[in-house]
Amino acid sequence: MNEQIISQEGYDKLKDEMTFLATVRRKEIAERIERAKELGDLSENAEYSEAKDAQALNEGRVLELANTLKNVTVVNSGSSSEEVAMGSKVTVKSKNGEKQYTIVSFNEADPLSGKISNESPLGVAFLHHHKGEEVEVETPKGVIRYKIIKTE
Repeated sequence: MNEQIISQEGYDKLKDEMTFLATVRRKEIAERIERAKELGDLSENAEYSEAKDAQALNEGRVLELANTLKNVTVVNSGSSSEEVAMGSKVTVKSKNGEKQYTIVSFNEADPLSGKISNESPLGVAFLHHHKGEEVEVETPKGVIRYKIIKTE
């Protein structure tokens, strides 16, 4: 896995999820497994099978989160309001009108609410540019030109 950039907020979110899965969720699943064992024959015990499947999924996610957390670099949000950086709110204008985006890490992206990943085509295009600059972004519908009209 390549090292990825993440905000402190994104890092904390992943760490909290891992802690929850490794403590609370792991204990809940272990209790389900114990209750299912009490029902008798494990070879035909659907509750036991489901609990073991849940355990495998949970442990897989814990490992995935641990690997992700080891391979990320935490950066401070937008150190300068002049330059678009992680955490910046950027207002842009294109032929389709004006839109505001917040540049976030990969795990915080939510395009419907205007949060775009620093690794997305739009995020990459806006990063390290300044108010007044124009950038071009290759989209499935062709190249779109954006003018950065405000950064926060």
